[in-house]
Amino acid sequence: SVMDFIVSYVRQEHVERIVVGQPKQANGEDSENMGRINSFVRRLHEHLPEIPVEFFDERYTSVLAHQAMLQGGLRKKARQNKALVDEISATIILQGWMESRMMLKKNNI
Repeated sequence: SVMDFIVSYVRQEHVERIVVGQPKQANGEDSENMGRINSFVRRLHEHLPEIPVEFFDERYTSVLAHQAMLQGGLRKKARQNKALVDEISATIILQGWMESRMMLKKNNI
């Protein structure tokens, strides 16, 4: 399961925190998927209480992922691969989180 993989990974690697995409609607309100995300995060806390979990707004990440795939020259079949879109979206979420942390440090917030 995903949880087994995460727990195993955390036990083998140095993990400071886990960043989870926060599904929001265009108006900024939580989407209907937020209930499932909260349930997942509660399970993370049960299995890994020592690892902080942070949310990061995931709006438009799949759009950005598709744009990256187009710019990368991937064929239509590859762009329809949901697992690949999700992987690129996760990378965009993590990159956005890291950039936001750098801005906070830069501005001493």
